[in-house]
Amino acid sequence: MFKVIPGAIVAAIAMFLLGFIFFATPLSNIHLGGLGDEEAAAVQTALAANMPADAAGTYVVPEPSVSASQSELYARGPIAMVHYNPNGFAIGDTGSLVSGFLHMLFVALLLGAALYALAGHVRDFGARLSITILFALSVSVFTLLSDPIWYHQDWIHHIYRFVANTIMYVVAGAIIARWFLPKDVDSDDRFGEE
Repeated sequence: MFKVIPGAIVAAIAMFLLGFIFFATPLSNIHLGGLGDEEAAAVQTALAANMPADAAGTYVVPEPSVSASQSELYARGPIAMVHYNPNGFAIGDTGSLVSGFLHMLFVALLLGAALYALAGHVRDFGARLSITILFALSVSVFTLLSDPIWYHQDWIHHIYRFVANTIMYVVAGAIIARWFLPKDVDSDDRFGEE
């Protein structure tokens, strides 16, 4: 089992590098829109004037459950789901990079533990990779493609994130499955020492 830990570290590094390619290069412009300077300043001013000054959160505007009036406004449109941070932060914030890597490491450790638990039953790389791909697809479809369906959000943003996150997850799983799982594990000792 302890062999999975360095595998999770290598997998997290691969996820981090792929995340950089998908979300910190010009590729990231594929799934995000932007406004002109004047429009962006006007929206930012409207946010500052109308949103809570101390309550970061996700807001639906208008929120149909608040009142009948907002329900009518919601049906008429336009509507927005605003991920609101009143403080802002620096682009390339070091704290985000560190916590983002730790998040990826935690995911890779969970993936490594799951693959290790299967290692006694699924011994060849192809089958382990197939399981990783199917699991990544099922989780990504459920979590990343639900907002366009339920909230009528744009498909481009969510499909881009679906593709990027699925690739990152599958690469992490492939690294662990190929180089950091034992060839033979007794199914009764999946969580014991090797």
